[in-house]
Amino acid sequence: MVAKRYFIFVNCVAVIGVLVGCVSGYQAHGPVGLGKPISEDQVRAWNIDIGPTGAGLPTGSGTVAAGEKLYQQQCASCHGDKGQGGPANRLVGGGALNTDKQVKTVGSFWPYPTTIFDYIRRAMPHQAPQSLTNDQVYAATAYILYLNKIISADQVIDAKTLPLVKMPNRDGFIPVEK
Repeated sequence: MVAKRYFIFVNCVAVIGVLVGCVSGYQAHGPVGLGKPISEDQVRAWNIDIGPTGAGLPTGSGTVAAGEKLYQQQCASCHGDKGQGGPANRLVGGGALNTDKQVKTVGSFWPYPTTIFDYIRRAMPHQAPQSLTNDQVYAATAYILYLNKIISADQVIDAKTLPLVKMPNRDGFIPVEK
């Protein structure tokens, strides 16, 4: 009998504790300890997207030769010395996409060259994103396009020439109107 009363008492305390915990305003009003507030400047620093038309491309330019040097220093350890892949994704080749064994790379899958610039500038090198200058990003983009046999070795890539590069899979996507 004493054990039964003790069991009922413990269950009542537990139910009351759960109810108090559920209606507590701590989680609704207090910090949960995740993340931190960011400033408008920090938001502006990451708001650097480049669309397919090239709108938003910064000034600067890059060559395949400059890109090769930068690529070997900053990219080859992850993507392989010729973009063949390594610990990180393969960037070169890939072939046709209408097979059962598709290999999606920058050269075979990405529809717009401006996306390469945007991605490199935003996220590369992996250990130090946004650390490259605009000239370096243009150069790395040029070298990756060259490795994929999309541009020639003497082509200069900048805000005017990059959007004009036709990627092999440009027509492989259906545009979505906003």
